[in-house]
Amino acid sequence: MIKFKNIKYFAIIIIIVNIISCNDKFDITQFQTENPGNIAGDTVYVKLNPDWSGFNNPQDIIIGREPLIYVADTDNDQIVMLNLDGQRLSSRSIKHPIAIAQDYELNLIVCAQFDTLGQTFSAVYKIDLVASHHQLENAPIRRLIPKLDDLNKPLRKYTAVCTFYDNSFYVARTGPNNSSIYDPDNSILLFRPISNNFSAGDTLIGRVPNISPTSTGMVSANQLSSIASFNKRNIDIVVTMTGSNSFKAQWWNYVITPIDERYRSAFSPSDGVAFASPNAFIRPEGCTVDVNGNIFVADAGKDSVYKFNAFGDKLIGFGGPSIFNEPYAVAYFDKVLYVADKANNRILRFILSTDIQ
Repeated sequence: MIKFKNIKYFAIIIIIVNIISCNDKFDITQFQTENPGNIAGDTVYVKLNPDWSGFNNPQDIIIGREPLIYVADTDNDQIVMLNLDGQRLSSRSIKHPIAIAQDYELNLIVCAQFDTLGQTFSAVYKIDLVASHHQLENAPIRRLIPKLDDLNKPLRKYTAVCTFYDNSFYVARTGPNNSSIYDPDNSILLFRPISNNFSAGDTLIGRVPNISPTSTGMVSANQLSSIASFNKRNIDIVVTMTGSNSFKAQWWNYVITPIDERYRSAFSPSDGVAFASPNAFIRPEGCTVDVNGNIFVADAGKDSVYKFNAFGDKLIGFGGPSIFNEPYAVAYFDKVLYVADKANNRILRFILSTDIQ
């Protein structure tokens, strides 16, 4: 049985390598020479050509662990799989997807919608790519939430998702009813897989404790718009939010003390770092973290993208209405920054001027 399982996963690896190897050779002529509105510093992000078009209000983009690219093509009601050259490999119909993450079993977790009882509800799905040999359109899919008891709360929305080293994952939830001490709408939910077997399902452990649903300060779940985890054996996260808050992007460290365990902000306004400056963002909709701990934030309210280092210093800010129209998500891989330029219906790619050889 073990031998058979090893052969199965070896075959999956061969398939993924073949998919990725379809990439064309890197072409230096794809660089665009104009400076795309750099806000801080002498180093600039240079746009790569061509733009990836054909999307309809894309609201999320991630680089999978294969690595392949997954786009939430929101108003086309589909998830699109691409290789690193932007070639479309597969797609899956799913209503109004707005957030995607991938665990270490290569499962996709998607925040989207479904219809029942004559109503549309926000929902979270899990998709098993290994079972279908990475044919996204044929992959088994399972709806995690809402459960039957949740259907009496149709205004709850699932807005963001991130995964951790042990394949547990968070789902951000928003909504108007936040008076309950035990179950406010604005929350982060923790899920754990029952086993490595997709069909075994996932357990909703509960709300992540000690996070205020409506606070205007640090460690708040006030209308969370994105969550990003670090590729490490911890559960630290970067979050963005669009509710009333002076600190709409935050980095939280998980701290365990003899009294309790909770998230605490990695920075405070008194530190004087740019990341924790009050009112630094207007409507941040997406964030990601690279392997060096640099944080990228897409601010749809400013039509701009920002990069901060692990100390909270702003390294680069660029964009403006001549470049972006509501940038909603960012992803980073192999020196290339990917931006879901939502209202322009496209994916844009950038590389630092210092990385051009």
